[in-house]
Amino acid sequence: MLLARQTSAVTTADAQIDRRKKAFRRWMPYGLLAIGTALSAATSQLITPTATRQALAAAGVVAAVVLQLLWGDRTERGPSRLSAGYYGVRYALGFGLTLVNPFFAFFAVAGYFDVEELIRGRRRRRAALFACSVPVAGSQTAGIPVDGGMRWIVFAVLLLGNNVMLTLVTHFAEQEEQRSRDRADTILELQQAHEENAALQAQLLVQAREAGIADERRRLAAEIHDTIAQGLTGIIAQLQVVANSSDPAAVKDHVDRATDLARHSLGEARRSVHNLAPVGLSNDGLPVALRKVVEQWAEQTGVRAEFTVTGTAEHLHGEVSATLLRITQEALANVAKHAAATRVGVTLSFMDSEVTLDVRDDGKGFDPLSLPARTRTGGFGLDGMRARAERIAGSLTVEAEPGFGTAVSARVPLVLHA
Repeated sequence: MLLARQTSAVTTADAQIDRRKKAFRRWMPYGLLAIGTALSAATSQLITPTATRQALAAAGVVAAVVLQLLWGDRTERGPSRLSAGYYGVRYALGFGLTLVNPFFAFFAVAGYFDVEELIRGRRRRRAALFACSVPVAGSQTAGIPVDGGMRWIVFAVLLLGNNVMLTLVTHFAEQEEQRSRDRADTILELQQAHEENAALQAQLLVQAREAGIADERRRLAAEIHDTIAQGLTGIIAQLQVVANSSDPAAVKDHVDRATDLARHSLGEARRSVHNLAPVGLSNDGLPVALRKVVEQWAEQTGVRAEFTVTGTAEHLHGEVSATLLRITQEALANVAKHAAATRVGVTLSFMDSEVTLDVRDDGKGFDPLSLPARTRTGGFGLDGMRARAERIAGSLTVEAEPGFGTAVSARVPLVLHA
C-alpha cells in the first residue's frame, strides 16, 4: 500500500515536470527571440546603422516567428527528418540574424535546449551543438564576420571554451538521464514485485482458509470428544446406576448428577456452535466486531476491559479479520480462565504493511517456560492462536511473568478486502 502511494506521488511529479518541459520547449524560442530583438533594437544605431541591416533584421524576426507558429508543438513527436529540418531552418535564421546584430545570438541559443528532442543520433547532436556555438562565440567576439588576427584567436578560444562547457553539461545531463531511467526501472520492478506479492498473499489466504477448515474440523472433533462425548458418557453411567438401584435417595442423587452433566454438555455444545464462525463479522467490520466482543466479555466476566484502534482502519480481507477475531476471543477466554485479572486492554493497530493485535492483562501471569511444548489438540490456547496467525503468514508472541500479567501480540500482513 505504501508502495502504491509512493508510486502515485512519483507519477504525479513526473507528469508535472513533463508539462513544464513541454511549455518551456514551446515558448523558449519566442522568449529568446524577444530578448535578442529587444537588445538589437536598443543597439541598432551602434551596431547596424544602415536601414538595410535593420530591414534584414525585421524580416528575419518575422520569418522566425512564422516558423515557430507553423511548427507549434511538433517537438512532442520526437526526432525525425521533419524535426531536423526545422532545427536546420531555425539555425540558419538565427545565424543570419546574428550576422545582422550579435545580440540575435540569443535566438541561436535555442538549439542548445531542444537538440535532444529534434535531432536523432549522438554524433548529429554534437555537430548541431557545435554549430550553435559558432554564432554564440561570434557574438562574444563582437560579431560575425570576425576581423583581425587577435579576434580570430579570441573567437577560437571562445568557441573551444563553449564546446568544452557544452560537452561537460551534456555529459552530466546524460548521466542524470541514465539515473532517471534506472530509477524508473527500479520503480517498475518494485511495482511488479508488489503485484506478485499481492498475488502470493491472496494464494496464501486461500490455502490458509482450506487449512483453517481442516484444523477447525479437527478442533471440533477433539472438543466434542473431550466435552460433549464425555458428558454424555457420564450421563449414561448415572442413568445405568439409577436403573439398577432401588434406593430413592441414591436415585435422586444420580439423577441430579445426570441433570448437571446434561446442562454442562448443553453449554459446551452451544459454545462449540458459537465458535464455528465469526458471526460478528457478517454485519460489521473488524474494529466494530472486536469492540462488541470486548464489551460482551467485560459484561459477562465483570472485568474492566478497554478496546482501542490506532492508525487508519482498513477493510481487511475476510480471512485476516476472522483470524484476528478468533485470536481475540481465545485470548480473552484464557484471561477469564487463568489470569484473575482486574483490567484488560485490547489494541488493534493498522500500519503500512501489517496489522497488530495486542491483548494485555494485569493478572497473575505465568512462566512461559513452564508450559508444555504443545497442547494435545492444538485448538484453543496459545498454540491454537499461534497456529492461526502463522496460517496467514503472521506471528504470535507472548510476554508473561508471574505476578506481572500477560501480553499476547499477533502480527499479520495487511491484506485488504478484494
